[in-house]
Amino acid sequence: MERVSQKYVITKNMDWEELGGGVSRKFLGYDNQIMMVKVKFDKGALGAPHQHFHTQATFVVAGKFEFEIDGVKQIVEAGDGVYIEPNLLHSAVCLEEGMLIDTFSPVREDFLTGGGVSYFGDKD
Repeated sequence: MERVSQKYVITKNMDWEELGGGVSRKFLGYDNQIMMVKVKFDKGALGAPHQHFHTQATFVVAGKFEFEIDGVKQIVEAGDGVYIEPNLLHSAVCLEEGMLIDTFSPVREDFLTGGGVSYFGDKD
């Protein structure tokens, strides 16, 4: 199925999608090949360990996070980036209230269909 977002996504006109556990998101743009998502975290919010077949690149807009990718932990903060290869087990803990921009390739179909209990609680 072909999926394409609007050409311009004006986030001030959008409600946050509450995912539970102090995490919420807004979709910034997508088609079948790529997806960009703005994700807001409360301090202490946990991205449970998970893996998926998508390539993921994340930009830290604000806050501080401890990521763990394939057993290696790293603290990242505003201005930093994170790259996650497909199928690697990864997780995150929000150390200071923050915001991420996540980019996935291909599109996260599960996000669009409402699959999964929480943002990080999926396993593909």
